[in-house]
Amino acid sequence: MFTVTGTAQKDAWDRNVLPPVEKVRPGMWSVPVPIPNNPLRYVSVYVLELDNGVALVDAGWPTDDAWAALNAGLTEAGGSISDVRAVVVTHIHPDHYGLASRVRDASGAWVGLHPADANLLEARYQEPNELVARMRELMLMSGVPPDKLGDLALASMAVSSAISVAPPDVLIDDDQHIDLPGWDFRAVWTPGHSPGHICLYSDRQRLLLSGDHVLPRITPNISLHSQQLGNPLGDYLESLAKVRVLETDEVLPAHEYRFSGLEDRVDALLQHHSDRLDEIEGVLEKNPGISCWNVTLSLTWSRPIDEIHDYMQRAANGETLAHLVLLERRGRVRREPSVPAKFYLAD
Repeated sequence: MFTVTGTAQKDAWDRNVLPPVEKVRPGMWSVPVPIPNNPLRYVSVYVLELDNGVALVDAGWPTDDAWAALNAGLTEAGGSISDVRAVVVTHIHPDHYGLASRVRDASGAWVGLHPADANLLEARYQEPNELVARMRELMLMSGVPPDKLGDLALASMAVSSAISVAPPDVLIDDDQHIDLPGWDFRAVWTPGHSPGHICLYSDRQRLLLSGDHVLPRITPNISLHSQQLGNPLGDYLESLAKVRVLETDEVLPAHEYRFSGLEDRVDALLQHHSDRLDEIEGVLEKNPGISCWNVTLSLTWSRPIDEIHDYMQRAANGETLAHLVLLERRGRVRREPSVPAKFYLAD
């Protein structure tokens, strides 16, 4: 049964304030690090005590406010930034990877990342021009109107330019034991939200640090975009099945609040995507030959799509496209390869 275990986090979420720094296990702390102008509000950085210092799971957004919050949290946990020996990053999104370089510069810690995300770093944060061009082509194919095309194609560049990239010192593969003395965490590769997303699982403690893969309240964004082509939603559904079988007493996500009942939450996420696939098929039945962008505008979202930021509109379009691709792979939908592409229910 799904149960909220991070009651202080949940209370803070309901009151729209940052949760407290918490000792969530012997030798493990949760430190909320704020994300500016974002409905997720904060990322939970997990601090693991080691014999010779501490390790971090994720690092936080690259701002001075986030840096101050991370330092304050470490102080409350009885340490300091100079005690950090390792930064295990679940994936390359800026709220997780953004401060990794600054932490390493201040402490000498090693930074670890899955190879599939490590391969994306240079194009994402150092030489993004080709990435933006490919994103523009994807937006054109999706049918984004000309007056929105530039804003959506460039939507994440301001964030990317703020990040000092820390090429990883350690590549962390699937099922690899992570070198954190005193802990038995192994990596579980869970592509979907990003190509190299990993969770950390402790068999001894029956504990899953789920990153953005499984969250208690919202569904992670699973988008097809210029660094994640192929079939990301198919990858994500397989990744959900992969973690569902883990014997887990508690899930520690990167956002919102801790919970138990992993199987129930995974089942709810699977049902959400099944319902969304059905909804998209219903739109195509009524509107044969519709573009991805117009499918996006026809779907149910948490609030009207014209009220959300350009980056979130782009994410919504990418999520719709990921669902359309999965339906194509299943033989339920066909695509007419024009610009914009036209989608139909399969004959």
